[in-house]
Amino acid sequence: MLKRVLPFLIVFLTLRLVFWFATFPNPDEAYYWLWGKHPALSYYDHPPFHAWIQGIFTIVLGQSFFVLRLPNLLSNAAFFYCYYQISKYLYGEWANDFFWMMAALILASPLYFLFLGLAWHDHWLITFSLSSAYLFIRFLDSYISDQKGETVLLYSSAGLLGLAFLCKYSAVFVGAGFIATVVSLPALRSLLCDRRFYIAILITLSAFLPVLLWNFGNDFQSFRYYATRSVDVGSFQLKWSEPLNFLLFSVLMISPINGWAMVKAIRQPSPQIRSDTIYRRVALWIFGISTVSLSAIALFSSALYYWNITAYLLLFPLLPPVFLKHSALRTSKLFIGGQFYGLLFAGLLVVHYSVIPLSAFTDPSGDPDSQMLFGWDAVGKAVQVQQRELGESFLATTDYRSASALAYELNDPNVIAISDRIDQFDLWYNPDLLNGKNAVILADDWHPADPKLLAQFEHTSEPIAIPVNRFGRSLKTYYVIKGYDFRGTRTNDE
Repeated sequence: MLKRVLPFLIVFLTLRLVFWFATFPNPDEAYYWLWGKHPALSYYDHPPFHAWIQGIFTIVLGQSFFVLRLPNLLSNAAFFYCYYQISKYLYGEWANDFFWMMAALILASPLYFLFLGLAWHDHWLITFSLSSAYLFIRFLDSYISDQKGETVLLYSSAGLLGLAFLCKYSAVFVGAGFIATVVSLPALRSLLCDRRFYIAILITLSAFLPVLLWNFGNDFQSFRYYATRSVDVGSFQLKWSEPLNFLLFSVLMISPINGWAMVKAIRQPSPQIRSDTIYRRVALWIFGISTVSLSAIALFSSALYYWNITAYLLLFPLLPPVFLKHSALRTSKLFIGGQFYGLLFAGLLVVHYSVIPLSAFTDPSGDPDSQMLFGWDAVGKAVQVQQRELGESFLATTDYRSASALAYELNDPNVIAISDRIDQFDLWYNPDLLNGKNAVILADDWHPADPKLLAQFEHTSEPIAIPVNRFGRSLKTYYVIKGYDFRGTRTNDE
């Protein structure tokens, strides 16, 4: 089987390496890197694990594209190793063949190719969630077998789930799937009277302690941010089409071929899977709780496709029997089609991030995030020229994205963002320490210099335009402004 999928794996790996080594951080990658330069118990937008790792790697190895995404390489190794262990656990003698096919299916999923590659929180979230689920399943299988179970598996699973919570709050869907499995199966309900079950819950919650302490000391801002993000209490109305949009876009990102195979694997369990495991039940509970919950949220707010990234983790090991014919171990045409679907997306993704935004060939103004992937070398040099002319000064931008990218380009963690949006920069921003100083201000087409911001300076210079072009196509324009004698106040409602 390896020989049949190896050409696809090599191309996927090549595209991944091009992205890792040659692509400037997208604004959120730079944003989270900057968190690592400001150690804290937690952060406004997300829990702290990814920032901690970024901070440690930067201190030890310095700054580079390689170091920024080196944690992805480590998490990817752990992620696929766990899948190999699951393959051995479920399929025995067929483990190797099924594992290589499963790896190809995962990489051909646009969702996982993208989020295993980005230096965001998600690659750690899914690695810890998958490992936790695997150990929890092994514990439940042993518990059903002898009504005792291997305690070390339970506690290890709880610790890994705690680490998943330290990555993103959406790990709650995995924990909910665990509890639903125990409650729904009579053979497991005696666990509810087993003190080990509650010790495991405490282990998971103890890992979340830094987030709780940070929120307690910061007026629960992170929790409030997610509550208002999920429920728009100011303008409540049902959005009947949004759940369908969420599900359709999720299918496109998981890959329609993978989606079809998941439906078939759920409806027709494979006889090749060992019969004495609760694996399938846990997989369906996690998938069901996560997907139904996010579809319900989409009814009255927003639910993004990647919030459901933990839902499919345990379904992938169920897919190889759908595609493989054991008599000859031949792959089906649908599998080949799914590989080309994934390769098309992966290739376009690398071009979009590393060469030129695809939106440059249509309407660049409709894709402002992608415009920010390019031009930072020229922008950084222009900012430094103005800062040298101005003398002692601070650097400010009009949005967290540009502030993060500029901070990464200049390797300067003191760049600030002053905008109406509340974000992590507001927790670092202290106008009293900046009053009386001059500043170099970076604005752009997307977030122009607000008159309220400019009014906080005694006077400002005329903006210097820095156009960003790629292969003769205009992407956007940045503007560098010098501000004199800052008299700052907070510009948002915080």
